[in-house]
Amino acid sequence: MAGIGTRSAAEFFGTFWLVFGGCGSAVLAAKVITPEADTPINIGIGLVGVSLAFGLTVLTMAYTIGHISGCHLNPAVTVGLTVGGRSKVSDLVPYVIAQVLGAIAGAGTLYMIASGKEGFAVNNADAGAFATNGFGAISPGGYSMLACLVAEIVLTAFFLLIIMGATDKRAPAGFAPIAIGLGLTLIHLIGIPVTNLSVNPARSTGPALFVGGMPLTQLWFFWLAPIAGGVLGALVYQCIGKAEPESA
Repeated sequence: MAGIGTRSAAEFFGTFWLVFGGCGSAVLAAKVITPEADTPINIGIGLVGVSLAFGLTVLTMAYTIGHISGCHLNPAVTVGLTVGGRSKVSDLVPYVIAQVLGAIAGAGTLYMIASGKEGFAVNNADAGAFATNGFGAISPGGYSMLACLVAEIVLTAFFLLIIMGATDKRAPAGFAPIAIGLGLTLIHLIGIPVTNLSVNPARSTGPALFVGGMPLTQLWFFWLAPIAGGVLGALVYQCIGKAEPESA
């Protein structure tokens, strides 16, 4: 089995890929207008494309590093899996540190690329600026703090249910990354209009550090809500996952 240094390194690079790929699709590709002034055409990938990009980052990394670190890429997932007895307590802090550092590195690389275009600027009072998360005034759909809290807790809880169920030893072998990746895609389709979808404190931290302002002052929320959801999802699966399937 790989040592904690190797596993943490896998989490660093995996989380880098999640933030660079997922947030990168939102920043660079969500809305791309052709330069022709007479007939401008939006060729961006939009909400569906961004949702799929986040799912693909997890799917590809799950097959790449799942056998090394478990491919958590998310402090809420690591906390949830620890509570659910699927991850070592000793891995918790190293994993979270690696995930946050990977997210910051991914966001920093993305910022270097995005800022290379003339006219690039980030307004930290805009909803979803540089793929940041927010509630209230900086919620993409103008949703209240309570609505955003419920969304982040519920969506993270179901993400943990999907992860724990798909990786259960009784589940079909080899298909977990597909279920988890598509699950995250669905979660983004639901949650992007609400909070720009976090369910991942590391993913929220990386972009917020480069934007500052309101996204940074609200960052505590996107640590608290996803972790609460992760713990809830793990506890629910502990209850329902113990039941043996009834024989036909």
